[in-house]
Amino acid sequence: MRNLNVYLVLLLCLFVNEILGQETFEKRAKDIASRIEAITKEEKEALKSEVEALNNQLIDGSITKDDAEAKKKVLAEVRARNIESRVAKEQEALNNLVQEKVDGNMKSDKDFHFLLFHTSDGRNHEKFKKHNDSIKKYSRTDSQLVFATGVNNLLTDGAVANSKFRYMQSRFYEWGLTLNSRIFPNHNLLHAKYGFSLMYNDLRPTDNRYFVVNGNQTDLMTNTIPQKDARFRNVNLVFPLHLEFDFTKPTVKDGKTYFKSHNSFRFGLGGYFGANLKSKQILEYDQNDYHRIEKTRGDFNVNTFIYGLSTYIGYKATSLYLKYDLNPLFKDNPVKQNNVSLGLRFDFN
Repeated sequence: MRNLNVYLVLLLCLFVNEILGQETFEKRAKDIASRIEAITKEEKEALKSEVEALNNQLIDGSITKDDAEAKKKVLAEVRARNIESRVAKEQEALNNLVQEKVDGNMKSDKDFHFLLFHTSDGRNHEKFKKHNDSIKKYSRTDSQLVFATGVNNLLTDGAVANSKFRYMQSRFYEWGLTLNSRIFPNHNLLHAKYGFSLMYNDLRPTDNRYFVVNGNQTDLMTNTIPQKDARFRNVNLVFPLHLEFDFTKPTVKDGKTYFKSHNSFRFGLGGYFGANLKSKQILEYDQNDYHRIEKTRGDFNVNTFIYGLSTYIGYKATSLYLKYDLNPLFKDNPVKQNNVSLGLRFDFN
């Protein structure tokens, strides 16, 4: 009878764990990440099908080449707006989730183990505790929510001095989800960090300038109308990979070794690759007694694929973060300019 009660308690706890798991921070963050990835894939597949249909019409002679190119551009803009609006909703959900975590309103995966230890007699408590300890010992991967922000600019001829963009007003933001895997089973120094991020890189030109597309080049020109603000934004979906050195010391308790992360100094070296999701220029000015905000979306001859190097060094969840695009921002400009960002990065366990 006692054994039957033990099994019934175990089944009950597993059932409760399943319910709690639906509300844990880790699961909800992963669900949001999966939805963002699905949105991007769905919209790109839809655009691919639409472009193929236009190509077939072009082959059949039912439309001209100029009409086909114009329609492709419109379709690309529509899909880019769809991605922006749909991903924005998921970003809002992610912001709310982080706020819940900060406020302490989120359940943790540890809730199950607490419940398990307190729903059986002393002997079962010890059995379940040993099982839990073994899980902690051999679990080498956990998930982390990444947020980063700071200043952004273009490196010209290997230098950021005398930039044509405002230093403090040109900023970057990054949201992402990473997995942190301890490389060696019995040593805590080396970790592999990998996942995906949305990067927002903003540039604000100086001296009343703005970007103008001239054929296959994109030039920075002086506007004849006084501008209150000018901002050029690129949104990239990237997949970062870092080798992280974590100096958190393992904890030994009751003869068992527990490996934790992000409780001491750490630094990471690595890079990222991905694709540009959209480019947008926003101009704000007064004209004829009207305040106007002009938004222009397009490719602006920006490189479609993104790849670069990144590094960070810090203590616990906070670190100083530097990233640099190896490929230039614009594809065919005679002067190559590469995006560079410096700021603070937060890795929330």
